[in-house]
Amino acid sequence: MGNAFSLIEPNWNDIVAADITAQPFLANDTTLVVPTQYGELKLSISAFGMRLQAGESQDDQFKMLCTVPQNERLTLKGDKSHSTLTGGDYRLELYASPLHFKLYKNDTLVQQSATDGHFVRQHRLPPFAKTDSGWLISLELNYDEAVYGLGEKWGKLDKRGQLVRSYNHDALGVNAEKSYKNTPYAWSPEGWNLFVHTPAPVTHGVGYALWSQRAYVCLVEDAVLDMFIYHQDSPAQSINTYSQLTGFAPTPPTWSLGVILSKAYYKDAEELLSVAREVREKNMPCDVITLDGRAWQDTDTRFAFEWDPTRYADPQPVIDELKSLGFKICVWEYPMISVKNPLYKKAAEKGWLIKDKRTGEAYRYEWDLSPFGEVLTPLPDSGILDFTHPEAYEFWKTSHKPLFELGVDMIKADFGEQLEDDNMVSYSGDSGNRLHNVYSMLYNRCVYEAAEKYCKTGPFLFSRSAWTGSQRYPSQWGGDPQADWHGLAASIRGSLSWGMSGGPFFATDIGGFYKDTRDAELYVRWAQASVFSAHMRLHGIGPREPWSYGDEASQAVFDALKLRYRLIPYLKQTAEKASKTGLPVQRAMALAFPEQPVCHSFEQQFMCGDDLLVVPCVVPGGKIKYYLPEGDWVRLGTDETVGGGQYKEESLALDEVAVFIRKGKQIVMGPDVQHTDMDMTNTHFWPA
Repeated sequence: MGNAFSLIEPNWNDIVAADITAQPFLANDTTLVVPTQYGELKLSISAFGMRLQAGESQDDQFKMLCTVPQNERLTLKGDKSHSTLTGGDYRLELYASPLHFKLYKNDTLVQQSATDGHFVRQHRLPPFAKTDSGWLISLELNYDEAVYGLGEKWGKLDKRGQLVRSYNHDALGVNAEKSYKNTPYAWSPEGWNLFVHTPAPVTHGVGYALWSQRAYVCLVEDAVLDMFIYHQDSPAQSINTYSQLTGFAPTPPTWSLGVILSKAYYKDAEELLSVAREVREKNMPCDVITLDGRAWQDTDTRFAFEWDPTRYADPQPVIDELKSLGFKICVWEYPMISVKNPLYKKAAEKGWLIKDKRTGEAYRYEWDLSPFGEVLTPLPDSGILDFTHPEAYEFWKTSHKPLFELGVDMIKADFGEQLEDDNMVSYSGDSGNRLHNVYSMLYNRCVYEAAEKYCKTGPFLFSRSAWTGSQRYPSQWGGDPQADWHGLAASIRGSLSWGMSGGPFFATDIGGFYKDTRDAELYVRWAQASVFSAHMRLHGIGPREPWSYGDEASQAVFDALKLRYRLIPYLKQTAEKASKTGLPVQRAMALAFPEQPVCHSFEQQFMCGDDLLVVPCVVPGGKIKYYLPEGDWVRLGTDETVGGGQYKEESLALDEVAVFIRKGKQIVMGPDVQHTDMDMTNTHFWPA
């Protein structure tokens, strides 16, 4: 049928729109069957709106959903050309040639097929079709309508005008559309929500000019289609509904809200301990120290849960000293096994590795190290653990037990984006391409379950790659930003975008990960902004201890770290609320103030929880531009009242932050402590 799909500019004339080929009928009280030339479509209605399904159902084989929608009893009227389906609060008007629809909730239009027309036909874009690439659905956008969500993205929060592919990448930075954490969930301030329940890639043309400036075109790159469209009255309710469907994040342990110190990497035990001792000698607030990447593993044989015997013949004394200094300990991992490790042969023989369908043997992943230069030591070919294999999953989970028994508190679960070849095949029978995105969620789940079972200080992890459902296994960090001002600004947008996509907890690499120029001002502003993120990690290729940036910067960052610890009671309350509502710790203006659209374009500022408005400085020289929403605001650390509903500019001294609280509100604040195991009961309210 000549319908190969082009991501540049499809020839819409070559894509045959679906027609209803016979009278739609109720298969049972809760399911409408719609015959088309592409096969039968199934429609149902629940509290999660309209659900559209096609292809062979997988019955949520990867458990991305936490709730089984309770479908409403349906009433059907009409004929083949025009049918009306009602159930609960929703009404669906269905038209035959081509197949298109209008969805109403309580008689208010929620969404409809795109109305982008043509001289000779009603629809220029096919409202519904199947292409060589997958299922295609075109929806209507109002002329000035914003669209948010779609995961961690570094550009404008409003995705209108963008072509976004929900596909996890080792993005090698924060400078392009590519990102580590994606989810095919989008919402509009107009009230409609779109969620594609799939493990597969999804391409979204969100008013993308080369396709249609007035349509949301969604290409589900799979033989199976499962799509939800629903309405809620506010963005907060929209995200709450999405979280009800895909899962709420558990509240992270209090210690995880403290400062996490890291670099890539502390080369041996003496360097690690030297830094840890210096942190305490200088009274730097800090809870967690990280053994990243090569810090504890032999690069040539990683990863097999083994300490490098040349540097850690006995890791227990090192762990014990870190514990005595009041540190929690984080170690790095990835789901790959070097062919040079004996574990590779064992795992391959047992079928625990992703296979090469051409040979039936374990797939040998060859690392492309060209983008990394000297940053990464050459890595040998590796096998990829198959988390769809029950035995492999259990093996990986239980392999964490010795680490937690040793005293490790947290895992940094890195990578997970390497399934990208259709010659890769899993135990579940899925190709590498189909499994690519959801693999990260399965990996996140496995490691988090290990922490739940074995960690003595409460389950918590950092994952770089994530998909729908990964929010249930907190937390996520934004991988590998460039160490410059653009990297800082993009990292903030990534956090806010992830938060608008159902991911409430996020951290960035304070100071930037690569191309470090030791920019002290940048480091200070990054740290100050991160005080108000869910988690706070100092991390990069070079050292991130404050004193390594000079006295002035060190003092400013120390001030920021002390503020962070005083805010932990408030952050803990905010995290607990996030676990119940799905609302992120960091909230974009469009999410926090939907009724005040004038502030939505100020995409760098954000709310931390319900009450604190944060204006990060993202340019050198201390200049900030911001908009205070309507009402009166009090500036943090002062008695100054500032009227809202106005645009402002000012310049900050290096040790200044621009943070405001709604007048009449109070937040609980704690004492100055070095880590969260100290007495934090001496709290007070600000403003008094």
